[in-house]
Amino acid sequence: MAPALLTAVDSTSHIHLIIGSNPLAAARCTRSIEVGAKPIVLAPEDATLHYGLAKRIEDGEVQWLKRAFRDDDLSTLGRPEVDRVVDAVFVTAAGKGSLSTSISNLCRRLRIPVNVADAPNLCSFTLLSTHSDGPLQIGVTTSGKGCKLSARIRREIASSLPADLGAAVERLGAMRRRIWEEDHAAELSHDLEAEEEDAGQLATFNKLVTSETADITRGRRMRWLSQICEYWPLRRLAAISDADVEALLHDYNRSRGKIRPSDDQLTEATGRIVLVGSGPGNPDLLTCVAHKAILSADLVLADKLVPSSILDLIPRRAQVHIARKFPGNADNAQEELLQMGLEGLQAGKVVVRIKQGDPYIYGRGGEEFVFFRDHGYTPTVVPGITSALSAPLFADIPLTHRGVADQVLVCTGTGRKGVPLDPPQYLGSRTVVFLMALHRLSALVESLYQHDYPPNTPCAVLERASCPDQRVIRTTLEHVCAAVEEEGSRPPGLLVVGHACNVLVQHSHRWIVEEGFKGLDSISSSSLDSRI
Repeated sequence: MAPALLTAVDSTSHIHLIIGSNPLAAARCTRSIEVGAKPIVLAPEDATLHYGLAKRIEDGEVQWLKRAFRDDDLSTLGRPEVDRVVDAVFVTAAGKGSLSTSISNLCRRLRIPVNVADAPNLCSFTLLSTHSDGPLQIGVTTSGKGCKLSARIRREIASSLPADLGAAVERLGAMRRRIWEEDHAAELSHDLEAEEEDAGQLATFNKLVTSETADITRGRRMRWLSQICEYWPLRRLAAISDADVEALLHDYNRSRGKIRPSDDQLTEATGRIVLVGSGPGNPDLLTCVAHKAILSADLVLADKLVPSSILDLIPRRAQVHIARKFPGNADNAQEELLQMGLEGLQAGKVVVRIKQGDPYIYGRGGEEFVFFRDHGYTPTVVPGITSALSAPLFADIPLTHRGVADQVLVCTGTGRKGVPLDPPQYLGSRTVVFLMALHRLSALVESLYQHDYPPNTPCAVLERASCPDQRVIRTTLEHVCAAVEEEGSRPPGLLVVGHACNVLVQHSHRWIVEEGFKGLDSISSSSLDSRI
């Protein structure tokens, strides 16, 4: 059975035809009213009405047609603007009887969505078990296999969410509209200036011309807002206030400029900077020193791929900035982080720069050390467990194994400024780990072929290592590009190449996919408690 297409339908003023008068009919009417629809109940005059349904009919919220269903009801009771065709039909009684089957067939012929209670094969749609919090709605379906189970799953999901998340959605939505309106107004102003320029020389003719064109700047703030929504912990998003929104917009506009400290500021080395490696992602794999540094922070500057479980450890008093790194903006985003860190240090703050993995393994940690030292602040560097060594372990890949692999090489899969990679020559007894390799995977695989790597060389794509949504794709160089294209990408990820990939796990398929992380369950206290 193919999965259903889940949608959210604007049902304002829609006509919902509800056949029956039982408690389910009352529930369907209540839900229709909640979403702005107008329910019409079809039931004989002598039918027993559920008390809730009777109250809504008495209050005028529900129209009751006191008769049995007729075929032409489907095309005569609807809205005038859609030629009187009803918008949805709910059959709440009769199950798989002849009436339900007939109504279902008629609805399908007229392309009217129909839902029949206890008859999944007669339904063209099913209702989700929903959690609503203002504009936020979360729906769960088991595709008709068990409504009680879907309700439980929905409750479990809802209970794990922070309070007031709906209010945060409302604020961020307003922020998005404001950004769009301001950018749109700026574009209109630019167009007006262009028209004036056609008529004659502007007074701003001699103004500085920057390298950023309208095409580059358009949408920049939208991408920035998207990254806030993607990488901020939900708990912090839920606590966002109107004042926070104003501060975020102010900080963004201020950070667009280049800030250079004066000589006087360089002598005021009152702040403290710590470069912290956050490990592969699981907070249990933070070092004790890293955890203490995070708890001491006044300002946190984090890579966008640092998972929310790490960011959740940051105290609420600390200001947090997530790197706005996306293709074409990495250098600008890095410069922005450095300048923000410098400002924090000059204000006497404890600045903690959180970096995924280890700061000095393809993390620009050395560059950041030099930058801050040159400005009068020598960083403390806290090591982290690099995913280059830990991710393969969590994927049951021993990077070295007697008789199979006697050396390990860690490489980057991304050339600086798009320069093609020059990978190492093939050596059968070597395991190679490529970090940041997935977004240019096809070019990397092609370069490996040019360095004598056989197409059947075992490899594995390891994504979100040590996180609950960890994924491992086991395959060969010949099929790895197709596997990632079909399965999709789940950053951060790395590629392991070598025969060590097949030491503990063998398979005969083009590729296999393994979901989830269980690596620490056997020694976690929660796991031990569950056995008692």
